[in-house]
Amino acid sequence: MQITVHRGPVLWRERRMLPASTYNLARTLQLRSPGGVAFVPVRSLQVLAIIDHEEFVFVDSQQRAWALLAWQGLRAAARTALDQAVDFDALGYAPLARAAMQRLPREFHEALSTLAERQRAGSPARLLPFAPRARRSG
Repeated sequence: MQITVHRGPVLWRERRMLPASTYNLARTLQLRSPGGVAFVPVRSLQVLAIIDHEEFVFVDSQQRAWALLAWQGLRAAARTALDQAVDFDALGYAPLARAAMQRLPREFHEALSTLAERQRAGSPARLLPFAPRARRSG
């Protein structure tokens, strides 16, 4: 699937920290997704998160073709352990972006957790024995 997202001028930019658990979940879902792009609906905020290898973009359901926020420059390589937070730049493209940013980290993590739980296998794989078919003589 291809989605085109437009961006207006950057209204604000700020340095943030993303908890390791959120970053790791997002990357796991992204790597499991076909084409390396994950789409995560954040229903409580009516936002769609688009996760690719460069950034996380958040699109408002009311203006689907326009970015509300973007999280760029995720500096995971700077971590010395997988449980350390990840540095990033939050960019706001719409007037509502600042208010959304107040709730987005928590709501995004919950949406990621829900999606990951749905994808997780309920139990380990097991082999089923099949009896060989009897050949008919004919």
